[in-house]
Amino acid sequence: MYSVVGCGECHALWVVEGRPDRTQCPRCGKSHQFGKLKQFAETDTSDAAARVRSSMLAERSEDGEFVDPAEIDVDDVGMDDEEFLAASGLDADSVSDAATRAESGQASGGSRSRKQAVLDALDDLDDPTAEEVIEYAEAAGVDESYVERTLTKLQRAGEVTETGGVYRLL
Repeated sequence: MYSVVGCGECHALWVVEGRPDRTQCPRCGKSHQFGKLKQFAETDTSDAAARVRSSMLAERSEDGEFVDPAEIDVDDVGMDDEEFLAASGLDADSVSDAATRAESGQASGGSRSRKQAVLDALDDLDDPTAEEVIEYAEAAGVDESYVERTLTKLQRAGEVTETGGVYRLL
């Protein structure tokens, strides 16, 4: 059982499930004894109680027309992303380009982390040896000692295995 009740202080309407001893107004926070509250409607489902409350609130509005919440198209509410960015003083195309770079791992003009360069080498090369991984990573600006340390750490972490001098991502 669901009841639509009203606050005597601020005139808010809300839905209460069951018959509790006390309930609190969601607007002003005043605690009320349920039995002393004005009960405008009782329904079997929460959806029906919500519709009753909605129609009561609509009656208070200027036009008085009931709007079923399920029929409200939220896509037409507010401004779209481009309008928001423009209102914020940002260029939508620049933001889109930055998002594309970030999603592809090319933030700040194509740079990537040193560890990512090692992982990319392991992923891109066929049967990569330590020397091939070092060569690949050095082309990306990563020094040899870092590559060796990273390969050892990746092995210890169980992310990479080495068999016969050939590395494989797990």
